[in-house]
Amino acid sequence: MIEALRTHVSGDTANTTDTAMAAPSAPVGAMAPTAAVVIPPAGHALAAALDLSVLDLAAVEAAVRRAAADEIMPRFRQLAAEDIVEKNGPHDLVTVADRLAEEQLTAALSALLPGSRVVGEEAVHADPTVLGALSGDDPVWIVDPVDGTRQFVHGDPGFATLVALAHRGEVLASWTYAPALDLMAVARRGAGAELNGVPLHTGTPAPGAVLDVAISHFDFTTDDQKRVLAALDTDGIAPRPCGSAGLEYLYVARGEIDATAFSWENSWDHAAGLLLVHEAGGASGTVAGRPFRIEGGNALPFTAARDAETARRILGLLAAAN
Repeated sequence: MIEALRTHVSGDTANTTDTAMAAPSAPVGAMAPTAAVVIPPAGHALAAALDLSVLDLAAVEAAVRRAAADEIMPRFRQLAAEDIVEKNGPHDLVTVADRLAEEQLTAALSALLPGSRVVGEEAVHADPTVLGALSGDDPVWIVDPVDGTRQFVHGDPGFATLVALAHRGEVLASWTYAPALDLMAVARRGAGAELNGVPLHTGTPAPGAVLDVAISHFDFTTDDQKRVLAALDTDGIAPRPCGSAGLEYLYVARGEIDATAFSWENSWDHAAGLLLVHEAGGASGTVAGRPFRIEGGNALPFTAARDAETARRILGLLAAAN
């Protein structure tokens, strides 16, 4: 079934919001046998909830670039051992660059939109109640200061700074910046997506082409998640472990890869990229038949793809694995 784009809920808001909010995150073994695919319409009613004309979007981009220039790039390939800390294990790293860039972005973005709140990865790690802002009425900046910290630590340029602006669960604008690669992708709800000022279009995979799909890295997945994702290791699909989630979304938006399949739902990893893919003409959906919700409670895995048909194929294989 094809549904109108909603990163929050599907269908009419008045009829579905309460149900979606009440739905718990489904365990992997309880995924629905069929799944909805989400594609972008010409416009979106809830986007009017926040008038973006009051916000200097160029100033947001400048703030993102400045944080990277001040706090991230001077430390790229210059980190000392004491600059790197494990959070939840050897693969979950944070650096001084993550913390300081998030602090700078929090101050700058809050000043650009008075009354807004910030949900940053490191702030949530320190205080999980910060996530509650995603379900509130205030505009929310969703920030991942260094998406792909492992790459950053290892001197790999494949990392990005991700910023999204959301209101009442709707992602309205996003910025995906890879400073070491000189890539800045910007998306605005209903206004398309650009990379370094050039419009982005996902296009569609060539008929019969093997699909290139970035999936959750096995270092970060459970055995059950590995089993479900293994359903994509089949004829006509070439799955590979993802790097920076934000950059994988950019590669979908550019038509360089065909889809993603992710088994975790941190909003700072996905909000910016999902809007980017949609505004470039792509599609997404979850195995539960609902669009991805930035507030959480999603059935996993979910996909973002170059087109609706590719999304259907990925979701069908994932759902059938349960």
